[in-house]
Amino acid sequence: MRGWIGVVVVAALMPVGGWAQVQTAAPTMADSSKILPDGTAYVTRVVPVPKTISPEAQAMLARVVSDAASHPTIEQERAGVDRWQAGAGEVSKELYPANVAAATIAGVPVRVVTPLTIAPEKQNRVLINVHGGGFHVDSGSLTESIPIANLTGTKVISVLYRMAPEHPFPAAVDDTIAVYKELLKTYPPKNIGIYGTSAGAFLTGEVTAKIKQLGLPMPGATGIFSGAGDFSVAGDSIAMYSLDGLSGHLDAPKQYGGDLGDYAGSTDRKDPILSPIYSDLTGFPPTLFITSTRDLLLSGTTIMHRSYLLAGVDAQLVVFEALPHAFWNNPKLPESKEADKLMARFFDTHLGQSDITGGSSR
Repeated sequence: MRGWIGVVVVAALMPVGGWAQVQTAAPTMADSSKILPDGTAYVTRVVPVPKTISPEAQAMLARVVSDAASHPTIEQERAGVDRWQAGAGEVSKELYPANVAAATIAGVPVRVVTPLTIAPEKQNRVLINVHGGGFHVDSGSLTESIPIANLTGTKVISVLYRMAPEHPFPAAVDDTIAVYKELLKTYPPKNIGIYGTSAGAFLTGEVTAKIKQLGLPMPGATGIFSGAGDFSVAGDSIAMYSLDGLSGHLDAPKQYGGDLGDYAGSTDRKDPILSPIYSDLTGFPPTLFITSTRDLLLSGTTIMHRSYLLAGVDAQLVVFEALPHAFWNNPKLPESKEADKLMARFFDTHLGQSDITGGSSR
């Protein structure tokens, strides 16, 4: 993922030379810490692989991931992610059979992911997925949609929204709102759910805030899976974890937060749509938040969850043990299967329950 989130100085996890290399024996070292007067922490820690996760997850944590920075072009990054997403999508279809078709809704390209069978009582409901990928690539339109379509028995529309750097904010919000408005012509709002992972989790909050600002009826439920709602500052966890958790490249924390560059463009980082934590969250629909303890967006997800709770929103939070950012994109992990089931159960429980009317954002 490109540098789509800035880092606030809260802690700096000091790398120990060569830890990303294959180890033939455990190095001899001790935990250490140095705390500066402003509270910045320089630390080393020995972190065993926990026995509280599945053997498959333990094996994933033992992968060797280089600490070296890589700088692919946007074209190279998109080509690589597209290849991975296509392969992971096929694995998802093997585990969760579903039909996938390309379509256009309100002029926006989408993937329509349909269960092999849809029960009569679920014909009149739909889910909207906004994929992850740092607002630059599509790292989830298949892996985020296929399992949920299968498990909920509900059609999923995955929005292939315009991405940065070519199309900065609010292009992705506008595309998703256009799809939502079109679906409102066919589906009652209480029967529509919106969800996403990573950048898509950010986008889910942004779209919900925009729906309220426009005075449109609120969807029946939303899902914010490893995201946040504040682009003006970053939380603690992004200074400690990379995309792969404790391994892989991690930029040193900077003296500021909010380096969104080509996604936020010239927009104020505290704009209430770009950063919905600064919006009026009252009246938002029931929302499920999911993250994990080695997620770089653990802080962002939990801060956003607390903001929803303070606004009186029916907001649930699930935190998985030890796993890194958006681990459910690996569909074979037992924990991924559990996460997908929790997502599906949440939407099955909340869709169709009540209509929520939007209002003006402050």
